[in-house]
Amino acid sequence: MAQKQQVEMEKNEVEQTLAELQKTADDAVIYNSVGSLLIKTDKAQVLEKLNERKSLLETRSTVINRQEERIKAQVKESQTKLQEDLRP
Repeated sequence: MAQKQQVEMEKNEVEQTLAELQKTADDAVIYNSVGSLLIKTDKAQVLEKLNERKSLLETRSTVINRQEERIKAQVKESQTKLQEDLRP
């Protein structure tokens, strides 16, 4: 559950960053944070990296959702079996 929230928060952050970058001019100076350094970068390169990151996060979100559904189904099945076993 916490992992799902973390992925969703990061995805929202990437989407907001992409939206802000779309508003900037193509020749705008953009700096990318690498550790404690800020490195001048092309807008196209930043957009490409962010879109890749967004795609990865969407895939991870899908995988987490599937895992969550599978676990819920297993719990429900185990619960049903346990109830049947406990009946006299």
